[in-house]
Amino acid sequence: MAANRVYEAWKGSNKFLFGGRLIFGPDAKSLLISLVLVIVPVIIFCVFVARHLRHEFSSYNAGYAILVVAVLFNIYVLILLFFTSARDPGIIPRNLHPPEEDFRYDSSVSIDIGGRQTPSLQFPRTKEVMVNGLPVRVKYCETCMLYRPPRCSHCSICNNCVQRFDHHCPWVGQCIGLRNYRYFFMFVSSATLLCIYVFSISAFYIKVLMDHNHGTVWKAMKESPASVVLMAYCFIALWFVGGLTGFHLYLIGTNQTTYENFRYRADSRVNVYNRGCINNFLEVFCTKVQPSKNNFRAFIQEEVQRPPPQVVSPELEPDSGGDHRSKVEDDLDIGEDLLKISQRRNIEGFDEEIRSRGSNGPYHNTSEGDSVLGSDRRAPTVRSDERHSSRRISESWEIAPDALANSNVTETRSYVSSRH
Repeated sequence: MAANRVYEAWKGSNKFLFGGRLIFGPDAKSLLISLVLVIVPVIIFCVFVARHLRHEFSSYNAGYAILVVAVLFNIYVLILLFFTSARDPGIIPRNLHPPEEDFRYDSSVSIDIGGRQTPSLQFPRTKEVMVNGLPVRVKYCETCMLYRPPRCSHCSICNNCVQRFDHHCPWVGQCIGLRNYRYFFMFVSSATLLCIYVFSISAFYIKVLMDHNHGTVWKAMKESPASVVLMAYCFIALWFVGGLTGFHLYLIGTNQTTYENFRYRADSRVNVYNRGCINNFLEVFCTKVQPSKNNFRAFIQEEVQRPPPQVVSPELEPDSGGDHRSKVEDDLDIGEDLLKISQRRNIEGFDEEIRSRGSNGPYHNTSEGDSVLGSDRRAPTVRSDERHSSRRISESWEIAPDALANSNVTETRSYVSSRH
């Protein structure tokens, strides 16, 4: 059986063409409408307007330039539309499991297991990272199981976390993010210039008809209704693409995204990303487009399951950290009060306690070096074949009070939790 490629098992709502080489949003069919709105007016312009202006200038080839410019400009706009809608906008790959290094133990929240109140395994939903010397809060994405980088948001339409998420544009059938925002702005601004060009040449053709026939503007409009239709169409389109161009010029100058502008416009928060108007424009247009974090055509590799943790006897390595989960299960089997047993740090006392209960359970060191979070080593964990939420994990782990006391949980707001 042949292995599947990444795009074939993609969990987002995207659509792929040509074996994963092109990626679109789930509403990619709306792209056809945009193509019609761009191509059809230019065809009408070339047939009914530009063609009649070929010999209206003293230089014979000057009239042909009007036709050639319209065709080339239209092709340029279509290429920008393709780069905007058919490429990865900056999708962050999903994690198969939550980041285990960010688990922490909250003594204020406890669960009842076997009649005992034990600390609950918690998972922080937000973190704070420093951006230009100012703290920025980032959120944990339940769907992608990762902490979103600054300016990243989860698109509910494409069902992906996108870097520097601006908005989801239905006209291009794709999210607008870090890797295609430049092309989106160039597409919108170029479409604006194309509308101005078609409107101006159509108005000039009306003027030419008036001069040739020595008539009024109304007679010229009746002689070339296509020019009138094109002028009306371009005037309406200018309100849309022209207004969108002006709005995004403002966003680029202030280093904002559409999402940030609409969501935080009522807040008086400081824009930590603003580096000045010139630097903001240089950031958008003069920086290298980052490579995609996804290789959609790569073959899917089966996840390598980690082997179960090895229990090391204290005689072989007395200072190594044991398997904390195994210790809790053994303590439950002994049937002794977990708090009383875990406070016994003397090996002989612990053996005597086991012998007094008639248990043959294995011994695990509970010294300070065995603390789950206080040790420099991470306690080994067992990853199940199925994906477990942090709540289910918390209901299956029981933490000894001395391990909780010895653990040093630092509420460091960063991508990777600090361990001391």
